Amino acid sequence: MSTKMDRKKFLTYVGTGTVALAAASTGLNGVVEKVQAKGHFHKPNKKKPKNGPLKFKPIEPTSKDDLVLPKGYQYNVIAAYGDPINHRGDSFGFNNDFTLYFPINNQQTHKHKGEEERGLLWVNHEYVDDLFVFGRRLENHSASQIQTVLYNQGGSIIEVVKGKNGWQLDTTSKFARRVSGLTPIQLTGPAKNSHAIGSVSMVQGTFANCSGGKTLWDTLLTCEENFENTAEVANLNETHYGWVVEVDPFDERFAVRKHTALGRFNHENTCMGLAKDGRVVVYMGDDKKDACVYKFISKEKYDPNAGKKNANLLEEGTLYVASLSKGAWLPLTVEAVRDAAGDDKEILNKFQTQADVVVNCHEASILIGGTPTDRPEDVEISPFDGSIFIAHTNNDRHGNMHGHITRFFEKDNDHGSLEFQFAIFAAGGIQSGFSAPDNLTFDEDGNLWTVTDISSSKLNNGIWEPFGNNGMFAIPTAGKDEGVAFQFASAPRDAELTGPSFTPDETTLFLSIQHPGEETESLSNPTSMWPHRSGDKMPRPGVVAITGF
Repeated sequence: MSTKMDRKKFLTYVGTGTVALAAASTGLNGVVEKVQAKGHFHKPNKKKPKNGPLKFKPIEPTSKDDLVLPKGYQYNVIAAYGDPINHRGDSFGFNNDFTLYFPINNQQTHKHKGEEERGLLWVNHEYVDDLFVFGRRLENHSASQIQTVLYNQGGSIIEVVKGKNGWQLDTTSKFARRVSGLTPIQLTGPAKNSHAIGSVSMVQGTFANCSGGKTLWDTLLTCEENFENTAEVANLNETHYGWVVEVDPFDERFAVRKHTALGRFNHENTCMGLAKDGRVVVYMGDDKKDACVYKFISKEKYDPNAGKKNANLLEEGTLYVASLSKGAWLPLTVEAVRDAAGDDKEILNKFQTQADVVVNCHEASILIGGTPTDRPEDVEISPFDGSIFIAHTNNDRHGNMHGHITRFFEKDNDHGSLEFQFAIFAAGGIQSGFSAPDNLTFDEDGNLWTVTDISSSKLNNGIWEPFGNNGMFAIPTAGKDEGVAFQFASAPRDAELTGPSFTPDETTLFLSIQHPGEETESLSNPTSMWPHRSGDKMPRPGVVAITGF
């Protein structure tokens, strides 16, 4: 970590109840040097970044109704809302988010002549917009409309192939299918069969799927975020949603499951690593104002020879919440919560079992001393030094209008440690060129890529006007430009860029275009028409492949 501090990396509010603004003269350097002396930060790199020159010429902010990229880069739309994805009659859902690519090898399917690459792409579907799905805003939904709302959320498994004409969707795939708000899903962990969720072991569907992550055993984890509205519309039990869901894209026989040991809250994503002793660690953020950062540590150790049986590791372990004031991970156990409750009979009555704790995770976290922060969205582990990057998107309750990216350093560089230090890696604002950081990913050069989440109603007005449309930025994590953001992409009007993920060779970047034209009031006058396809009369959220790297 560099100890250099400049105006492009000033401190902002981090959720402790005060606004801390600092410039180059702050005392952060001394804090960093002191902590480094304790040996908390340093460890040989897991792999060396190439640290080559930036591979693109940064673009300027724009309000153009297109996905704008640097010279030499191009995109093609792989799938958009309503497109068929297989011969079963399944279609691509609405408002796609998180993407995750799984290469297909020759044992899994036959590659055709002329193909360069083939794989499965998981894409989340977060929510629907009645205007574009039903043609009008609805006060109430019929039974069939509720089915449509539920079907168009969850996720799509699509098969994609790269040939001479770029990346295309293969609708003949034997793997392509939907996991939706209608899919039967198993429960695991402490809430399974508990009174806290109605004494059930199976629930209906997954929806409000925002981001996610990949497991060490090559399945995916998709996260349920703002589930409350859909649960209310569909008259479903809210406690059945707000969980982390595991899916095997290659094996439909692998039961889709919700891991309740990881807690119930407004999950943005997961990021999985290993403790030094071999236990699995999962980092998570709760995407709402004044909410907390979490990690789960499994009871048992990861076995690389056990394959997908390792999924059982997510059923039992300890969930922790971060206290930034203590630099400590606090265990979210029923004993800790009841101890913090003291003689409060109402709280003691509410939290009687571990199931009660995981179901009411946010309340329990605040009670035991978890730090409320500024919308912790994506959490990612650096593949180079193991530090943890957290996108704190913003929090207007405390004047943090543009957000920041926080960096956690676990004691002794052990993801199983219960102590950490943290720093503000980059702060949003006109000094850095970006606002409201959201999803994160890394490239081989050690750059952190972030997309932004400025509300559509705020784009191009007030303090957000200089940023134009939402964008995507590359931020070096080391070297002379550490913490400096360079804009790579600009979204169509009203849209948000989400779910960036590279192919293993980093020649392609998959990216979702979510809610283009979101501010549309009448279908006769949409604010966006992306992806500008012939015959379309409205915008369609979709997923693209960007090439030219």
